[in-house]
Amino acid sequence: MRRALPLLLPLLAVAVLAGCGGGASSSGPPAALLHPGKLTKKAPQLFDITFHTTKGDFVVTVHRTWASKGADRLYNLAKAHFFDNMKIFRVVPNFVVQFGISPYPQVSKAWTNATIPDDVVTVHNTRGAVSFAAAGPNTRTTQIFVNLGDNRSLDNNGFAPVGSVTSGMKVLDQLFSGYGDETTPHQPEMVSQGNAWLDKNYPKLDAIKTAVVSNEQNPALP
Repeated sequence: MRRALPLLLPLLAVAVLAGCGGGASSSGPPAALLHPGKLTKKAPQLFDITFHTTKGDFVVTVHRTWASKGADRLYNLAKAHFFDNMKIFRVVPNFVVQFGISPYPQVSKAWTNATIPDDVVTVHNTRGAVSFAAAGPNTRTTQIFVNLGDNRSLDNNGFAPVGSVTSGMKVLDQLFSGYGDETTPHQPEMVSQGNAWLDKNYPKLDAIKTAVVSNEQNPALP
């Protein structure tokens, strides 16, 4: 059976695949996440993001030289705590883990039109590679996916890896996958209702507790 691509549904330009301030409080998200136009800082050439999940930690090392626009977006999202308390809504064994829809509907709304131009694909979508999801050319916003298998066929669809998992692939393999692609068509509900809808309808999903940027480096380019 043909697998669905790591797409954002067309009507969800905000988060289908895709910030600076403290983490989210119990009353809502960090204020900075409501203003994506201000979250445009240039990323370091190399940096790590440690994702602390309900199954354990995994680390993504991002290479700005692989995909500069995607790296800048991912850096700003992580710095602004965009991924905190986020559900990992799609886990398809041997294919992808996908996430990037905010727990907060007001944040999803703010990012609806915050698209970034495409990057050229410079490395392959092999196991561990991390790319942004998209609904077509120049539609990347906040959703990303991690390849669980060798998905080089995605290269031809313009999915440009921005980094790779350098620690914790076993954690990704252990994320709850019982729903498979059942959740994927429900991205409109996730965007409009946030975690409240997912908690009610898909309560077994794992989640990202927080994501932390570290090891920022700017080595000399070749």
